[in-house]
Amino acid sequence: MTNPYDAFSAVSANYVPLSPLSFLPRAASVYPDGEAVIHGKRRYSWRETFARCRRLATGLNAIGVGKGDTVSILAPNIPEMVEAHFGVPASGGVLNAINTRLDPETIAYILSHGECRVLLVDQEFAATASNALAAMDADAAAKITVIDIIDSEYNAPSTPIGVMDYDALLAKGNTDDPWQLPESEWDALTLNYTSGTTNRPKGVVYHHRGAYLLCMGTISDWFAAKRPRYLALVPLFHCNGWGHSWTMAAQGGTIICARAVSAKVIFDAIADHGVTHFGGAPIVLSMIINAEESDKRPVPAGIQVVTAGAPPPPSVITQMEALGFVVTHVYGLTETYGHVTMNVWHDEWDQDDSKNRDLLLARQGVAMTFLEEQDVVDTETMAPVPADGKTIGEIVFRGNTVMKGYFKNQDATDTAFAGGYFHTGDLAVKHADGYVQIMDRLKDIIISGGENISSVEIEATLHKHPAVALAAVVAMADEKWGEVPCAFVELKGQEAPSEDELIDFCREHMASFKRPKKVVFTTIPKTSTGKMQKFELRRMLNEGQFS
Repeated sequence: MTNPYDAFSAVSANYVPLSPLSFLPRAASVYPDGEAVIHGKRRYSWRETFARCRRLATGLNAIGVGKGDTVSILAPNIPEMVEAHFGVPASGGVLNAINTRLDPETIAYILSHGECRVLLVDQEFAATASNALAAMDADAAAKITVIDIIDSEYNAPSTPIGVMDYDALLAKGNTDDPWQLPESEWDALTLNYTSGTTNRPKGVVYHHRGAYLLCMGTISDWFAAKRPRYLALVPLFHCNGWGHSWTMAAQGGTIICARAVSAKVIFDAIADHGVTHFGGAPIVLSMIINAEESDKRPVPAGIQVVTAGAPPPPSVITQMEALGFVVTHVYGLTETYGHVTMNVWHDEWDQDDSKNRDLLLARQGVAMTFLEEQDVVDTETMAPVPADGKTIGEIVFRGNTVMKGYFKNQDATDTAFAGGYFHTGDLAVKHADGYVQIMDRLKDIIISGGENISSVEIEATLHKHPAVALAAVVAMADEKWGEVPCAFVELKGQEAPSEDELIDFCREHMASFKRPKKVVFTTIPKTSTGKMQKFELRRMLNEGQFS
């Protein structure tokens, strides 16, 4: 029998593909003179930003970029990087924002594997880009058109390497051609490469629909205020800056660029530009907490901060709160467009004693509004674990902000999507109220004498010690127990507790078998986004550097 509701069809009057590109012309129409981007002495309104993005899109078309062509950019958080997030996909191309901290060989791999056709290069990274191009197959490198970005806020000497500069590219474009939305909301929007550790990085493909919904959910769950003033500390090469450039266009907000991140940059931006929101890894929060007095400036109460990356120690969040910031813990991965869960705080939790409140702060929380489902499952059977706050399983996701898949890697895509969910590789417990709490990466869990020990739990304990600035814990081989925890610690200032003092401190605050058996005082290696590189610590341990 025919269902009469099936008689309707999607037509241009009732269906438009969802895309964050639709936010920009609206911002230019509703907030034409509103500040869109601030960078040093440069200021662009939303009208001007829209015009520049239109010129970028049509300029790229003029040099041959069409649908599905990869346009890469190697740049910090500057206006051109913001514009690329709109102009590149509006040209039909796919934006590939490259981590500026990567070595030339890895960048060469990304340019080759991503089939780059145009490379936009900030002058600071011209030498790195030249070395990357030289490391590529000559024929593949010859297909790439290089464009120089000359930033007035960068004063060090540099040598142009492109066939033209960014302004010349904009001059090839126009503001007359229509602003192009994708033919399908499932079209590729961006290509982001994972950090990579022992293997080559994987290319994660985002689609327009996912990015649109990410922005709408972020507004719903975090950017409650209209026209916020957002300090862009999260690198735009990292999950496209968690989608916040697109979100700012949706709200007519202001993006304050941060070419480099330091405590002084943050305090100055807050005081000079009225910052209302920013995001950052826990290391950025520690930077603020431990800032030199000469770098500090008054901070108005109520600035909203989201933090993600390695689970932040509760002590870091409470110290930020004492400074007047409102910190929200989120969690996600490159494969999920960034943040997809949030520790939604309940007012009644403020009445809990400090110990229980710390436990509540440590949670990664619940699915954000745009994520269909999250769960914690048994790593072998895929059955949900009990919501007892103790049984460890893997966090899995299902929803519209999960990647299309890994670029040119179907096997890895199939593995990641096994069982109808995206597998994060992160181990967690599920509490009775449905909130999840990360215990470790699947590869970082320490199995000692048959007991699972969370490195995150030990790190959180170490961070309670007043002398500890940063701690990372990994497994160390042990003849009796198989493996035991080894802690790497960065200290604050001149305070210097002994190894035994820190081990005893852990014994006082957690089960004795969980305490680290060795403490190494050193500088902990990190990625450009502040994540601790535990694989490097494991490698150094295995090579006997700390024996």
